[in-house]
Amino acid sequence: MTRLDADPTETVDAPASCDGPRALLLTAREVPLGGVRGMQVHRALPQRELPMVGAWCFLDRFGPQVTTMRVEPHPHIGLQTVTWPFAGETRHRDTIGSDVVIKRGQLNIMTSGAGIAHSEYSMGDEPTVTDALQLWVALPESRRHGGPDFERHTDLPVMDLGDGAAAVVVVGELAGIHSPATMYTPIVGAEVFIPAGTRVRIPLNPAWEHALVGVDGAPLVHAGDEESVTLGDHDLLYLGLAREVIEIEAPTDVTVFVLGGEPFESDIVMWWNFVGRSHEEIVAAREEWEADSPRFGHVVTHGDERIPAPPLPTVRLTKRRRRL
Repeated sequence: MTRLDADPTETVDAPASCDGPRALLLTAREVPLGGVRGMQVHRALPQRELPMVGAWCFLDRFGPQVTTMRVEPHPHIGLQTVTWPFAGETRHRDTIGSDVVIKRGQLNIMTSGAGIAHSEYSMGDEPTVTDALQLWVALPESRRHGGPDFERHTDLPVMDLGDGAAAVVVVGELAGIHSPATMYTPIVGAEVFIPAGTRVRIPLNPAWEHALVGVDGAPLVHAGDEESVTLGDHDLLYLGLAREVIEIEAPTDVTVFVLGGEPFESDIVMWWNFVGRSHEEIVAAREEWEADSPRFGHVVTHGDERIPAPPLPTVRLTKRRRRL
């Protein structure tokens, strides 16, 4: 998924660490997607105060809405895209030959390594219901220079939380239940459904930082000694480190998405669709995309159409560091 509102100059004098549990509610902002200004997209991550949660560095919710998605070929480096649909079907094509239709209940992960390009189209020529999460995971040094890859998984493990509540472990690990998806840092991503009138406890790894993202309904999150928080659609509730459990109460049927992971190994430079470690690395990737370099390949069944890279800012790109 291409992003158009890159803010590469954002930084502070020194990184701050999250050394314990906290409950910080952050609101998503609405942004354009792929040049289609009529498409509603809410971006919950990165935030000015919080560029990452574990290795998670980007989270868009596009929908629910009736629209026609046409995101032409565009490049990525240094990340994995995690696509998790709620409604509608999207055709994914990339430069390693993948040509698949993404549907509800299917996990689709594209690993860029040093470089890949892909496109995303909704199915058919008429507007259709579209709703999904698009997330990015920053690749560690040990994997970010490697080759591209694509995976899909249709059989994901489910954790029973009692009273009809359940968590689908989309990626990583939750309370000893592991997703089959290939990930490169300790991480969790899970969709949690809680029926009306139910209060559940979700176990967390206290060595990791976590966040909750509102998907549907208005759950009441009980974050220990802190004041309880109502989590709206698109909101992100950052929970910090050292938290062993989170309790969620559902006045109506609700769905939330759990993000978490080991604090990432380094600060990142993120601009447009690229995740790197330095200004020079991003500049080189942009130049190679504009020059139609073999580094990114050609997206299958496409012609010459592609999204051009935006102009670089007039200042040096710097690493994004949390302000918490």
